[in-house]
Amino acid sequence: MSAAPPVAVLGLGLIGGSLVRLLTARGVAVVGTDAAPATREAAREAGLRVADGVADAVTGADVVVLAVPLRAMRAVAADVARHLGPDATVTDVGSVKAPVRRALEDAGLGERYVGAHPMAGTEHSGFGASQETLLDAVAWAVTVAPGTDPDRLAGVLRLVTGPLRGTAAVLTDDQHDEITALVSHVPHVVATQLLNAVATAPVRDAALGLAAGSFASGTRVAFTDPARTEAMVGENAPWVAPALRKVVRDIEAVIEALEANGGAHEFFHAADPVRGTWSPGGRAPVQGEHEQVPLSGDWPGMLVDRCAAGAVVVRLTEDEAELRLPG
Repeated sequence: MSAAPPVAVLGLGLIGGSLVRLLTARGVAVVGTDAAPATREAAREAGLRVADGVADAVTGADVVVLAVPLRAMRAVAADVARHLGPDATVTDVGSVKAPVRRALEDAGLGERYVGAHPMAGTEHSGFGASQETLLDAVAWAVTVAPGTDPDRLAGVLRLVTGPLRGTAAVLTDDQHDEITALVSHVPHVVATQLLNAVATAPVRDAALGLAAGSFASGTRVAFTDPARTEAMVGENAPWVAPALRKVVRDIEAVIEALEANGGAHEFFHAADPVRGTWSPGGRAPVQGEHEQVPLSGDWPGMLVDRCAAGAVVVRLTEDEAELRLPG
């Protein structure tokens, strides 16, 4: 696959629309489509190349990106399977991987699938919220399974690290789903509960009038479409539920300490080791030494081992993957 293969993006919401905007700006041959005629028309008015359906979109594509809601994934995968060219690779942008892989396998596309997930987004949704800069130079997770075609993996990695200028952590589906439970799905649940607590309080109106930065930051993702959040959390329930139980246990311990007029020092200082080494912002850090991994033997497995320990792929040549190691 070339560094900038012809790409078809199915679904032009926040992420799919942003992906088509960015690839278009970078000169990549890309076409998008969406089930909603109004969305297709809005994308055309924005100057993007848009097909009227899945069949027209995937014809001639080297990479097909599924950017549809999780609840539509199975039906769209079956439709794609009917029209996909013999050499095309299928990837996606979903925040849960195991259910997507099952849907692709059931559609007969498992051998062509390489999972992908850009770690970026906003609380808004729809094509109108998409923007060219949203996915520019962001961190991606790229997932593999036993039997993943190394050439297809290389094609997706070249797309991510090339025209998208991102980094990629190559992981298994389970590693990805556990990670997103911790850094995305549980935060959505906690943010929703913070908003719920104020929304149902007798002092709600006065509280909202006085709320400032900490409440705004803590509840930002709670303004995501609740149906979308519910579907996302539900699809990843095997990892979200135990993570939430730990959150509840830790908070209950704080409550018990406060009710006993004791301190909660351990709770408030448990994250001290990362406070000085990581800062929020959604962009990958630039520190760290580099390592070259030859694209020979079980190089996908080698990348999984390195990336599970914090390395990321920053570039692929014809012969090797360049990794940035954790600093």
